[in-house]
Amino acid sequence: MTSERHVLGLSGGRDSAALAVFMRQHHPELDIEYFFTDTGKELPEVYEFLGRLEGFLGKPIERLNPDRDFDFWLTQYKHFLPSPKTRWCTRQLKIRPMEQWLRPSLEAGVKVVSYIAIRADEDYREGYASTHPNLSVRLPFRERGIDKDGVLDLLDAYGVGLPDYYRWRSRSGCTFCFYQQKIEWVRLLDEHPDAFDEAKRYEKNAVEHGSPFTWSQGESLEELARPERIAQIKEEHVKRLARLEQRRRVNPLRSDAEPLDIDDIYGTAKVCISCHK
Repeated sequence: MTSERHVLGLSGGRDSAALAVFMRQHHPELDIEYFFTDTGKELPEVYEFLGRLEGFLGKPIERLNPDRDFDFWLTQYKHFLPSPKTRWCTRQLKIRPMEQWLRPSLEAGVKVVSYIAIRADEDYREGYASTHPNLSVRLPFRERGIDKDGVLDLLDAYGVGLPDYYRWRSRSGCTFCFYQQKIEWVRLLDEHPDAFDEAKRYEKNAVEHGSPFTWSQGESLEELARPERIAQIKEEHVKRLARLEQRRRVNPLRSDAEPLDIDDIYGTAKVCISCHK
């Protein structure tokens, strides 16, 4: 066993992919292990993007699967849906499998360095807090002053591009991530109706078992999916987008300005770092 390991977790999203590109180009001397923790509830576009990224990296991305699936943990948590206040999905389906994967090395005395894609313009975000003396965390983007534009430049420059779901959503991770804005739920219904229906079934079952949470704050997916409500959500989104476009400063270095993502339009949300990044 080597005395040191370097690992980089990929979420299937923009920032972690850009960090993988950055590390490959700027630190080829490091034998970095790339991994993805698969909850089994990911968007199909995530898997397509990971395959594309593997082609660029020239090495496989390790798939970590939890030993217990979402249904098992839902039962353990008395059918209460995960929520921003109780993020058991992140703990059990993302962090726990990573810790199990690294534990043999850490207990053998191997020093593990984990690279996390928190950008320089994200002072409000924190990464995974190591609880083991042999595990250290590095934030290369913050160290090098790389912000959102820098991330987009990296993906463009090396031909990796963005995951296809950025056409309609700016959250990676599970199809029914509770951090989605209502417009993202509407678009999930448009793009992946089967996944929306699955989320609706989970929600109905949870409410019947007394869960105080629904996936979307203040209304059930059944209510959100009504035609008149969908029309209202879309209209409100268009108005928000128009107001923001009027105030938006165009980057003269980008002739094709990148589309505004959900955080730009609705304000920055506190999200699960292991899923969203």
